[in-house]
Amino acid sequence: MRTLAFQMPDRGPGGPGGPRISVGRPSRRAKTLLMTAGVLAVLAMLFVMFAGFWTDWLWYRSVRYTTVFTTTLWTKVGMFAVFGLLMAVAVGLNIWLAHRLRPPLSAMSLEQQSLDRYRMGIAPYKKWVLLGVTALIGLIAGASAAGQWRTWLMWVNGEPFGTRDPQFGKDVSFFAFDLPWYRFLLSFGFAAVVLSLLAAALVHYLYGGLRISTPGARATSQATGHLSVLLGVFVALKAVAYWLDRYGLAVKSGDFKATDNWTGLRYVDANAYLPAKTILFFIAAICAVLFFATLWRRTWQLPVIGFGLMVLSAILIGGLYPAIVQKFQVQPNEQAKEAPYIQKNIDATRDAYDIDDSAVSNYSGQSDASNEELRDAADTTASIRLLDPNVVSPSYQQLQQVRSYYQFPATLDVDRYTTEDGEEQDTVVGLREININGITERNWINDHFKYTHGFGMVAGKGTEVAGTGAPTFVEKDLPPEGDLGDYEPRVYYGEKTTQYSIVGGPQRELDYISGSEEKTYSYRGDSGVSLGNPVNRAAYAVTFNEPQILYSGAIGEGSRILYNRTPKERVEAVAPWLTIDGDPYPAVVDGRIQWIIDAYTTTNQYPYSSRTTLGDTTADSLTDGQRSVIAQQNRVNYIRNSVKATVDAYTGEVKLYQWDTRDPILKTWMKAFPGTVEPREAIDESLMSHLRYPQDLFKVQRELLTRYHVTNANQFYSGSERWQVPDDPTHKGNAVPPYYLSMKMPDQEEQTFSLTTTFNPSGRETLGAFMAVNADARSDDYGTIRILKLPSNTTVSGPQQVQSRFNSDTDIANEINILQRGDSEIEYGNLLTVPLEGGLLYVEPVYVRGAGTNYPLLRKVLVTYGDKTAFENTLDEALNVVFGVEGAEEDTGEEPPPGEEETTPPPSGGGSVQDALNDAQDAFEAGQEALAEQDWEAYGRAQRDLEDALERAAGAEQTGGGGRGDAGGDGAGGDAGGNSESG
Repeated sequence: MRTLAFQMPDRGPGGPGGPRISVGRPSRRAKTLLMTAGVLAVLAMLFVMFAGFWTDWLWYRSVRYTTVFTTTLWTKVGMFAVFGLLMAVAVGLNIWLAHRLRPPLSAMSLEQQSLDRYRMGIAPYKKWVLLGVTALIGLIAGASAAGQWRTWLMWVNGEPFGTRDPQFGKDVSFFAFDLPWYRFLLSFGFAAVVLSLLAAALVHYLYGGLRISTPGARATSQATGHLSVLLGVFVALKAVAYWLDRYGLAVKSGDFKATDNWTGLRYVDANAYLPAKTILFFIAAICAVLFFATLWRRTWQLPVIGFGLMVLSAILIGGLYPAIVQKFQVQPNEQAKEAPYIQKNIDATRDAYDIDDSAVSNYSGQSDASNEELRDAADTTASIRLLDPNVVSPSYQQLQQVRSYYQFPATLDVDRYTTEDGEEQDTVVGLREININGITERNWINDHFKYTHGFGMVAGKGTEVAGTGAPTFVEKDLPPEGDLGDYEPRVYYGEKTTQYSIVGGPQRELDYISGSEEKTYSYRGDSGVSLGNPVNRAAYAVTFNEPQILYSGAIGEGSRILYNRTPKERVEAVAPWLTIDGDPYPAVVDGRIQWIIDAYTTTNQYPYSSRTTLGDTTADSLTDGQRSVIAQQNRVNYIRNSVKATVDAYTGEVKLYQWDTRDPILKTWMKAFPGTVEPREAIDESLMSHLRYPQDLFKVQRELLTRYHVTNANQFYSGSERWQVPDDPTHKGNAVPPYYLSMKMPDQEEQTFSLTTTFNPSGRETLGAFMAVNADARSDDYGTIRILKLPSNTTVSGPQQVQSRFNSDTDIANEINILQRGDSEIEYGNLLTVPLEGGLLYVEPVYVRGAGTNYPLLRKVLVTYGDKTAFENTLDEALNVVFGVEGAEEDTGEEPPPGEEETTPPPSGGGSVQDALNDAQDAFEAGQEALAEQDWEAYGRAQRDLEDALERAAGAEQTGGGGRGDAGGDGAGGDAGGNSESG
């Protein structure tokens, strides 16, 4: 076919004998165009890479954390260069050496003749092939090593823990800082040897040093010596691995009956695996010497025997012997054998999670106090928070959003502010942040130039609501007014502010609307990056894939671009070695809105401490993507709230404060990044008053305390005292969240801001324990965990049982049916638990989303204590009912406090229960319609009619379970009316 093809005549336009068509080379112009296009493509790729680097540098410079950028960058570059070069040299040297040791090819076998064409093809490009292969391997190895920059910095800057592990007597820093670095070096060494061995064997085979099918010797003496040395290095590294594995037993995780996620040595580890690893170390060292000896003996016999002995020893000593010890020594008397190691695990875990000082005290769960004493104690033991931050966000949105382009987070925050009378008040707060999805007309200018910031904080009293059931706002409206004083209200940085904005230039921003007047503003801060030069504009046009940044006339002198605007991502960027708490919260501090963010240092290398998974442990019924912890390590066995961080909502300024002054991991990072963390003394009193104990740390600690509240090894092994975190009875499917609450524990003399939770005994729904931590950062008692442990045979109801009791009560069910008529929906708030005079008081607010209103209003309060339950309009009424104490309703001759109206229930009327219920339904629907139209006079009348109907229903049934309707609608209407006017 090839001959025939060459004999075929060319067919041109003139037929078979016509002239040939010649295909000419590309013209010089075409070559120039192709070269120009290629150069431009390369330059474009380089500029894209430069843009990413340059914008990162500009951002770090704008937040004044350039040392973080440069230290991280140069560490990565150094690791990339050193380890990439080492890998390239190791592999390249062995390829070169294998080629140099090749045998002469004068008498080639058939096998070598078949490889001749490969050698001939490579021969002209040998140097380029060598450089290309080694460069590629070096780049891959360097990129992998650069990812270990944290490991290097922790090793070179490591600070001692001052605590020694109980097995080897080494400081914990050896396991946290040294051992990870040694393991990285070991893995790098293995990779280098294996790649070198493969590359050398391939070259030896290609050039005849190794033979597969040729009779006679399979390898030349040069190839034998070369490969034996590489195998000897591999086995020597294996010996080092056996030695490090001894220490690795102290941080090894596994399954164990006594606890999930067991970490540390057990009996079989200390008495079988540890000696086995030591023996295998010596065997591997001897085997490595045998491989090196082939340089002189030129035979594989001894090293092969030695290697076989090492493999057999690994099976027998490292596998079979520990199994025999476990079967015949441990299992027959496991509790006695494991007890010393369980005790080590208990002590290490409690220390690593900072729960070793948690105080457990017995609590009866029953009270001998009189009803009067209990009622008085209820007012002084806790400031019961009726406003649930997880429920009332829609109320804030409806009453204080003002414009559709503002928004509040789905879950609000609990903080403390001082009232006019000088008392601290638990307050539910939220920022009015920008919401570009609510902009009527969406375009690039509106999204990024005009609607740039939110405006003002909204705060409501946590312990009371208005007569309508709406929050009682102590800070509200636009512009903001209330008890928080004067402060900079503009919110350029917030949890919901994820888009970039360009401010400070010729384009004015919308500030807020007062009446019909649109107020404009131009950003005056020094935050963000200047777009005053074309290089920056081009870089950001590429980074944000928005070419208009390059040429838009809306950008000019003074224009600055703001991005990375959420508090968590700003803190994570300036401190990439911290784990960030999932719940930043805003506070007005010294006339500015500051986001406060808790941050943690963690490790998973604390010997004997059991590991936990942060993502799972910190999840509860209210956790969503926005409130999830940002973890550098998801599996940890040591955690400290080492840093308190702030982000200014106007300037975006980030400050890191050292909180845990003893934490060795924080000290290590402060050495690696000097000047980035300010000392604890730099926290002023105004900021300190808003710092609190972080929720995510509390969740981790409570999960560990379900098992590690037990400090006796034998009791721990039996598992008889295990607890579990109850499911949220009002939000099915996940754990109940912890709650902030001002209260006092039995050993405290006054209320303190606390974070609380409950436990059930494992597999039961009764109450097992109540736990609270002092969450007030100003207190000397801050961080003290108190646990009230109920008797193991307790019949005190847990949260699920209390909720079930509420749901199954006939009288309560009847009233709830009334509230649910029409399109109304019932929404249960947080079920708060308070220790009270030996017993447990449960309080739960009940909200109604009525027809015509898409936000919850507090309508009822559920209270239970012991076997008594009340369902009333107010907390005071419910407490009076549950403790059997009459409310002070007789006329005292005193004027009611300002803003309150004296209310007296109307006399019960006649008629059937059904007639009264129908009237109640009509009154309720009329009230909801009036509320939707913000007709507060009509709303007040409807509430009085509802009150009358419910009283008649109660009288007709001749029961005392019916509650009185709300009064004071006019006063509440004035509050809400002010909000309406501001909009």
